[in-house]
Order: sequence, then structure tokens, then C-alpha cells
Amino acid sequence: MANEYDLVILGGGTGGYVAAIRAAQLGLKTAIVEKGKLGGTCLHKGCIPSKALLRSAEVYKTAKKSSEFGVETGEVTLNFLKVQERKNGIVDQLHKGVQFLIKKGKIDVYEGLGRILGPSIFSPMPGTISVEMNNGGENEMLIPKNVIIATGSRPRTLPGLEIDGEKVLTSDEALMLEKLPESLIIVGGGVIGIEWASMMSDFGVKVTVIEYADRIVPTEDREISKEMQRLMKKKGVVIVTNAKVLPETLNASSSVTVSAEVNGEVKQYEAEKLLVSVGRAGNTEGIGLQNTDIETEKGYIRTNAFYQTKESHIYAIGDVIGGLQLAHVASHEGITAVEHIAGKNPAPIDYTAVSKCIYSSPEAASVGLTEEEAKEKGFKIKTGKFPFKVIGKALVYGESDGFVKIIANEENDDLLGVHMIGPHVTDMISEAGLAKVLDAASWEIGHTIHPHPTLSEAIGEAALAVDGLAIHS
Repeated sequence: MANEYDLVILGGGTGGYVAAIRAAQLGLKTAIVEKGKLGGTCLHKGCIPSKALLRSAEVYKTAKKSSEFGVETGEVTLNFLKVQERKNGIVDQLHKGVQFLIKKGKIDVYEGLGRILGPSIFSPMPGTISVEMNNGGENEMLIPKNVIIATGSRPRTLPGLEIDGEKVLTSDEALMLEKLPESLIIVGGGVIGIEWASMMSDFGVKVTVIEYADRIVPTEDREISKEMQRLMKKKGVVIVTNAKVLPETLNASSSVTVSAEVNGEVKQYEAEKLLVSVGRAGNTEGIGLQNTDIETEKGYIRTNAFYQTKESHIYAIGDVIGGLQLAHVASHEGITAVEHIAGKNPAPIDYTAVSKCIYSSPEAASVGLTEEEAKEKGFKIKTGKFPFKVIGKALVYGESDGFVKIIANEENDDLLGVHMIGPHVTDMISEAGLAKVLDAASWEIGHTIHPHPTLSEAIGEAALAVDGLAIHS
């Protein structure tokens, strides 16, 4: 017997479960098909567990230098099993919260692998979902009026750097470590790679980052990349850029050795473990796309601005469509898709107004265009930059490295981009995000009275600096 729904969502991650909750709010009979756990990668293998580990690393680092604050603690030791226990407790608590929300919304959950079927006796259009149940029971057949594909992504690997889960890892395996390695090579200096480099270094691991591009976190503003590299080196991380890893040189028999071509010269690197962090691949395989007219490009599903695929009743959101592979983006794409299904006429997402965060130590955050992007788009720009080293709260906090940089349109003062590196900037970036959404001018941010003493004063001063009016510089 087939079950009918207004909406079936393939994937119960951050994008999928938020879309389901919004659909329930709008009165749509909704089901989620999830082969793993509700909450998906973000909750179980990404955002939450990695940030829990980063927080423990930050506390450990702070405790070791507590005497600088006049707090004598004696010898500080790290209990990594306790660190993992705390991380798992946070994940379990949030998982229960998601389960409660789904139950509250009267959303059906099918635990298994969902596949889209082609036209059949159930429907003249592709979209019927066959669910191969985890418990081995008979397949469930779901007949939805609409489908949202929210199957997420997985760590991308490099051919030749085979993941064995012991010596050669992705972030999935690294999150489950029971013991810290003495040394670690990280292949890839993007956001995830730098977060792991920061975390492991603060835990006392010797870290080497090998990055193919000419700078780490290459999608960020060039000045942010430069400052991040300086501060990573300051904490002891070895950074190698312009480096092409040679997978055929990998030897993981005892320790791990691998060679890379660096500026035309082949160099060998050795560590106890190697972490591959070269981006994420969309989960498009095995879900029945071949039974539809849905188009993919470079492994990601193609959609329009409302996340409709070529099959107009089948939508796709989140990491599986590429773009900004961020949990908060997936959630809002899900909401937009559901509201489009429900005829609510939502506005397309403006991706230039989406805040991006790096949870390393120091943190980095940004919204809008980088200086390079603004120039490439033909804007005449003016910039303002203000350092944390003259912000009283940063000195009080004991973290005064970094700065805030604001990019504005010289012709009309419109805000084009805001870039930050320093203490708690991932919490502060939302002010800039709101300013971008409201189409604020740089001078309007500068005229906003920021409370003293706070770290946010750096935003106000940077906005004033755009026109040469910063007070404390």
C-alpha cells in the first residue's frame, strides 16, 4: 500500500528537516526519508561536533596561559576521551531536540534509502519514492505531489590518497579519534582544513597544511588570507602553498609520508596521520536521478532560483546543488523551496548577503564581495580597516590580533563587503549581514553607536575609516 503526501523530502539534514518543519507550518502533509540520523552531516559529522572540539581546544589553550590573567592553575592536562564525551553529549542533546520538533510537526519519518522512480502505476510523472527500509522490511512506496532532494554531501577525496580510516582520514574519521596524533598533515587549506589545523595545533599536535592555491582560505578576501596565514604560523602551524600533492608517493605503512611539488621542487612530508580536506561532493548517486529529466553539472543538481529542477515538482536544496555549502544556507533554501511549493511567492536568496564563518582561532567571518571581486565587477571602491589591538575589549579578552575591513562603493557609499578576522567575529558578522540586507551605507554603520567596551566597536571604527574618520587611529 502506498502512502500519499503533499511533500516528501529525501534527507533529514539541516536543509531537509527545516524544510519539513516549514512545510508542516503551512499545513502540508510531509514525510522525511533519512537513511542515517535526523540532523544529517551538520549535526553528526560536521558543524556541531567540530565546533565542540574547537571549543575544547580553545579552553585548553586558554587554561595553559591562564597565569597571564592572574589565574594560577598548576599543570594543565588534556583528557581527550573526555573531550570526545562532551562532544557526543552535545550532539545527542541536539539530536533529541530535532526529533522532538519533527514529532511536534506531525512529520512522518521513514528510516531508509529513498529512490525516485520513473512514471509508474502510482503516478504518470517521475517522483514516486521507493524506500529501502533500514530494518530490512518490505520497501515503502510514497506518492508525493512534490519532492525536495536534500541528500547533502560527503568529503571529497583525491585519487591515490585512499582513505583507510586509520592513517589517512577525512573529517568524518577524524571526528571519531580516540587519541590525538603527535603530528598531522592536512591536504587542503580551505575552511575545513584550517579549522582542523587550528584545533589540532591548540591541542598540541604538530600540523603541516599543504595547499594547492597560492594562499590558504583562498575564497576569502586576500588580506584575511594573509592575516590567517600569519597567525597560523604564529601558533606553530607549517603552511605550504603553491603545492601539488603527488598521491602516488603516499606511503602509510608506519608513519605517513607524501611528496608535493612546491614551486617546481619536489618535497617530502611526514606525520603520524594525514587528513584529506579538499572540499565536499554532492550525494547524487543511488537516488534515482536517472529515472527523471533532472540535470546535473559537475556532480551537483541544477535548479532555478526557487530550487526547482527540470522536473518542476521536484526541488533540490543544500550541498547537493553546490554553491555555498553551508548549513544556514541549506535551511533557507529549504524554506524558500517549501514556500514556493505552497504558492507563497518567496523572494530568491541573495547570496551576497549570506554570512560565512571560519571557526578557527582566530575566527574569520565575511559577508558580501571581497576587494578583488568588487574590482572585477567594475565597482569603484573605498575601504576602511581597523585593528583589534586598539580595542579595549580585545585587550581585556586577551585576543587582540586581527582586524575588521569594510568595502564600500565610492559612488554611493553602499556596503559591498565586510571581512573580519579576530576574536568572536563569527558572532559579530550578523550586524554586517543585517546591514547588507537593509542595503545600508558604510557611514550608517559608522553612525550607529556601538557600546563600549565591546569588540563590535571595531566594526563602527572600520566603517568610519572608509571615509578617513576613525576616531582611535
